Amino acid sequence: MFSGTAHPDLAAEICAHLAVPLHPVRVSRFANDCLEVQLQANCRERDVFLIQPLVPPVQEHLVELLLMIDAARGASAARITVVLPHYAYARSDKKDAPRISIGGRLVADLLTSAGAHRVLAMTLHSPQVHGFFSVPVDHLHALRELAAHFKGHDLSNAVVVSPDLGNAKEAAAFARMLGTPVAAGAKQRFSDDRVQISTIIGEVADRDVIVLDDEIAKGSTVVELISHLRERQVRSIRLACTHGLFSSGALERLSAQDGVLEIVCTNTVPIPAEKRVPKLEVLSVAPALAEAMRRIHNGESVSALFG
Repeated sequence: MFSGTAHPDLAAEICAHLAVPLHPVRVSRFANDCLEVQLQANCRERDVFLIQPLVPPVQEHLVELLLMIDAARGASAARITVVLPHYAYARSDKKDAPRISIGGRLVADLLTSAGAHRVLAMTLHSPQVHGFFSVPVDHLHALRELAAHFKGHDLSNAVVVSPDLGNAKEAAAFARMLGTPVAAGAKQRFSDDRVQISTIIGEVADRDVIVLDDEIAKGSTVVELISHLRERQVRSIRLACTHGLFSSGALERLSAQDGVLEIVCTNTVPIPAEKRVPKLEVLSVAPALAEAMRRIHNGESVSALFG
């Protein structure tokens, strides 16, 4: 087990669950700003796991991960599994404008070319990203962890709401876990931070709403959705996501919204203590990732985790 510098706390928690050591990695920088990585443990004929979410600064952590893969391949590792709790480039998954790059596919090719034999990912932005990889991908989700948290609430009048139709399938699965109805917003995106929701499909009036999304970055979509929910006179609003990026003051902005009682995310992305707010609840996905890694190592079924 090795970890890059992106999220060492999550890597340490995973290793604690597996009762295996987290071996050190030396990352140094040359005078010309180039990085060098050295894995400081024997990898020869070993099953190597490299844990590195692609979080800001994304490009820095991506190059670091590529160099870790290359170092493991050069050290004659028997198999290299890249553990990607968050795959930032998954949002670049289609050509929706002329002459635009598809970063999700390109970065998948880079990881494979560097020497990755397998990828373990958590809640990719869209299903097609899975197909960008030419190596096996084990795709986990955090719906069980999120559902276990919300089952502690009174759900007799609750409804799960997806901010857009693209996430409606995941929201419906989440609603089935909780035994609640589901609704969705009809969203149109104009830029990275400008969206418009024309209507909400489903019954939300006088309900306790749980908004589910795969990730929250600037929070512009959620803020737009909250305004529509307030127009429908919902009783309360709770926000849930897997990847809590919370950039540009999103946590403070969402926490200050009228009616928002709670913001729930997982620890796929590191959230510094100084950014956290009282309404934030962070759930751990380390047990799920650790169990998947154990099954990969032992040649057991990973899909059975969702049975």
